[in-house]
Amino acid sequence: METTRNIAILHDIIREIIEIEAELDSTIDTTMWISDPHGAGERFVSILKGRFGLVWKSCMEALPKTFSSQKIDYLSRVIRKEDYIFDTMYTMERQDVIAALVKIIQYRVESIRDFDEIRNNLNKDLKLVLENLILNFPVPNTVYENEVISDRVISALCKVVKQVILGHLLVLGDVFDRGDEPDKILRILNKNDIKPYVTFVWGNHDILWMGAAAGNRSLIAEALRISVRYDNMKFLGRIGIDISRLEAFAEKLYPENPSGFFKAKQDRSKRMEKTLAMIQFKIEEATIMENPEFEMESRLNLGILAHKLKQGDTSGLSDTNFPTLDLDNPTKLTEEEQEIIDDLARQFTSSRRIKELMQFLFEHGTMYHINNYILNVHALIPSTEDGEFEVFLGKKGKKLLNHIEETVKNVGRKYLNGGTQDRKELALMYYLWCGPKSPFFGKDAMKTFERYFYTDKARHKEKLLYWGENIKKPEFMDKIMHEFDTRRIVYGHTPVDVTKGDRIASPDGRAINIDGGFSHAYLERGHSLIHTPFSLYAIILPTPEEIKEARMRHKALPLKTENIDTFDRPIKIKDTWQGKALIKRREELFRLLREHS
Repeated sequence: METTRNIAILHDIIREIIEIEAELDSTIDTTMWISDPHGAGERFVSILKGRFGLVWKSCMEALPKTFSSQKIDYLSRVIRKEDYIFDTMYTMERQDVIAALVKIIQYRVESIRDFDEIRNNLNKDLKLVLENLILNFPVPNTVYENEVISDRVISALCKVVKQVILGHLLVLGDVFDRGDEPDKILRILNKNDIKPYVTFVWGNHDILWMGAAAGNRSLIAEALRISVRYDNMKFLGRIGIDISRLEAFAEKLYPENPSGFFKAKQDRSKRMEKTLAMIQFKIEEATIMENPEFEMESRLNLGILAHKLKQGDTSGLSDTNFPTLDLDNPTKLTEEEQEIIDDLARQFTSSRRIKELMQFLFEHGTMYHINNYILNVHALIPSTEDGEFEVFLGKKGKKLLNHIEETVKNVGRKYLNGGTQDRKELALMYYLWCGPKSPFFGKDAMKTFERYFYTDKARHKEKLLYWGENIKKPEFMDKIMHEFDTRRIVYGHTPVDVTKGDRIASPDGRAINIDGGFSHAYLERGHSLIHTPFSLYAIILPTPEEIKEARMRHKALPLKTENIDTFDRPIKIKDTWQGKALIKRREELFRLLREHS
């Protein structure tokens, strides 16, 4: 009996060793990065269909050099739409489309470790035909000659192309705010056919909404203030937030348009924007005073404002109408303000629709991620002026990021399971949103108050801290690489405008910023970073206007690339950070094998 059991154990050990050996010797999946979509749902969907430029690039790499840019553009549109397209200006024959799609699949299949997985996802009705095409086996002539069959084959092959060209999608945060469809983006990322290959790194705007959902009241006011600031009323309706009570209160407070620098386009939105701003400022200042370890006393603006108003000194103010401000107790909410925020907090923390979105972020999201010896963060690693890691909460570097992740995950567990939140942990969510030592922010202060209520634009400026300068220093980059055992760092958060000569990667290729201003509120462009077994490059995505103009002129899409690195030989799993763990496991298995032999 013991011998039989020992043989079974040996079989399991040998099987796992062989599987690990095979995986270590396979080439890495193609990884793609995208950052800061900021609620641009329709644009996100449109570009996702083209795999953020990877479809176009794959066509270029896989197809013969004789293929014109017109042909490649046509094929990439067929793949995005997953359908045969007849265009009066340019159309390929169905047979040629099928042949080209097969070539792209064959080009990419070499780097797919488990071809059986592809077979399992093939259209069942066409499975034999598709397998024969991919394996270069004969297929009936009717596949090419019958248009109905051809179109179905083309559609099925397009789905396979999308599957094989991308093995890993890394999203570096900031799904929320600015645009009005963050819910659409999260639902796409959470779909069963996409979620398995998505890694999501939290951004500061995601932390804002996660903290709000968990019950932080200043973040609830802030999340709603930003939403009404961008007139995103339909989004609030979709997630089940009723703002009618807030709107009525704002109308009563400000029957005329507020005179401060409020950005909302609609009058009703401006009134709510100011109403929420005052609630937000009062609650967050109370949080700052309760948490002296945050060292944010410079953000206590309401007392200064109250003193100016008491003295009748309104010079430099853009607004002097503050009906809810108690000049003797500036952070005190009025009775009606308290009722409003109580109502909104109840809605936020109990909303089923919000919880569905937050569950993905809390459970699937992470503080940072390492793959292929690349460290991925949303914004930065807190650092000092002299190029050292900044200490916050008694921790720095990797230990600080791990501590923050543990805290955020704990807040998420309590929220998702209906537990009672810890006040200190909820307060930390506020700090992560806008604190100077937060790895999500990177500035001395968030000057929302000043931008609303002071005319001097010099007071509006938010001073960048030390990250941007430090990553230019080889010794600081060495420090990061040693701390996290990596060779590069990829981040977003601050848009890079390539039209002004900005570069996505540092000269040595170790620091890569892929925030290309994705949403309409920024540059409306965006970047994607692509890592194949053979190269690392960035794609500068076209703006909607450039896409539209190319279509009108029947020209290829204006995709530009920035080459960062090419490799003498294809990178394999054994060459990666993940490979280290597999090698360690293999050594352990060999030890067990010796013990049971």
